[in-house]
Amino acid sequence: MDADTDSTVSELRRLKTSDLLARFLQLAAPAVSELDGEYSAELLAQPNLFAVVTGKVAVANPLGPWLCKAFRPVDDNGGRGYNTFDDRGRVRQRYPMRTLLAPSRFDGEPAYTLVYRAYNSLCGTIHMVDEVRRAAPGVYLGIGTCGFTAAHRRVPRPFLLTGPIGPYRGDIGTPRPAFTPGRRELPGPPV
Repeated sequence: MDADTDSTVSELRRLKTSDLLARFLQLAAPAVSELDGEYSAELLAQPNLFAVVTGKVAVANPLGPWLCKAFRPVDDNGGRGYNTFDDRGRVRQRYPMRTLLAPSRFDGEPAYTLVYRAYNSLCGTIHMVDEVRRAAPGVYLGIGTCGFTAAHRRVPRPFLLTGPIGPYRGDIGTPRPAFTPGRRELPGPPV
């Protein structure tokens, strides 16, 4: 990473959740074709104790830490992806997603959006959706959301992606038959 990239990463790691969301709102979405390969991933400041605990259990767990998110453009409008975790020294792909550009639930502007519900997985079951915008070349600020109610899905869970650090390993997951993203996944501009 160059000095500007390092500076951006350091700044994002220091910010609290409300400042990360404010920063996210100032950023532009990358094109679908820009994100191709594996990107190192880490949680940033979380909004509350529940998000901290669930984040530590789900992705910051020392027994199976989150390593990356990965993306493969399929066409100009979308693609596929997955997450990887360290499983006792072996890299495991989990939680497939469909990617597309869509209006952010936070400001209605375009965001590179990861829809997990397109595939059968725990992340799909809890209506997880991640939105990603470019903070600097090779540095992406993400805001994850999940939950069974609209209020739960408005709680921002920031994360950082850097890279690419490696090639896409291959598609995983079983698609939900005839799935079309709905208001839970793509709510459009905030009301």
